[in-house]
Amino acid sequence: MSFSSLISRSKPKHRAVDKVAELGAENETLVRQVLGAMEYIGQLELVNACLTDTARKVTEQRDAAWGERDGFQRELATSRALLAPYLAAEANANAITVPASIRDTAKPEDQATAPINVRPLWEAIGPVVRTEGSTDPAHLPAA
Repeated sequence: MSFSSLISRSKPKHRAVDKVAELGAENETLVRQVLGAMEYIGQLELVNACLTDTARKVTEQRDAAWGERDGFQRELATSRALLAPYLAAEANANAITVPASIRDTAKPEDQATAPINVRPLWEAIGPVVRTEGSTDPAHLPAA
């Protein structure tokens, strides 16, 4: 094999011109994405402006029909106060009463349990004393 045949078989080198062209194409794609996002944001702003205007108009219509908001709230509170006795009477008439529950403890599994006496560990096992010949500080004496 000659030296020139080895050169022709080697992988082609990355050329700077090719990399510049690749980066230029990527840049163009990114610019298109940014422009598309800007257009979408503009459309969202337009929709937001339309919704804000619609909410303002509906609020004005409501205020014109009911008067000021505070007046509407006062009228609603007055109506609720007038209806309260009727609502209470209906609730009392339709009330469901249930007798107090009595627990059947005839079965052993339904027996009431006594509270569990929980004591700190040092009260349960007594003081920790190091036994002679023990090198383990956590060694407990045998019971």
